[in-house]
Amino acid sequence: MSSSLALVARYYDAFNHGDWEAMLECLTDDVAHDINQGHRETGRDAFRAFLARMNRSYREELRDVVLMAGSDDARAAAEYVVHGQYLADDEGLPAAHGQRYVLPGGAFFDIRGGRIARISNYYNLQDWIAQVSGG
Repeated sequence: MSSSLALVARYYDAFNHGDWEAMLECLTDDVAHDINQGHRETGRDAFRAFLARMNRSYREELRDVVLMAGSDDARAAAEYVVHGQYLADDEGLPAAHGQRYVLPGGAFFDIRGGRIARISNYYNLQDWIAQVSGG
């Protein structure tokens, strides 16, 4: 397994175990985080705040994770299926009532110095909204 694939595998393993500190250790100090259909946040502290928001509103596990890496080991990608539960209202989204959802997603990574320097996450927000709204 390439070093970038091992790094991304470690990152997702930490995610599935709720080990936010282990996830943060995989990131550069100036990590760029492209939030799905949103803006870019920069820095490990901003990512820590993002994880806190996510942890409050969602319980998620990623399954069927497939990892891919470029030949230069500087970029990687992942495809997965999110199995989740919506626990608490998230700003601008439907009300939470413990709804469960299953949603395909993916992410792209830039790797620098053995750490993740960029994460760009993608999933179908309209599909998620339909699932948690009962549509």
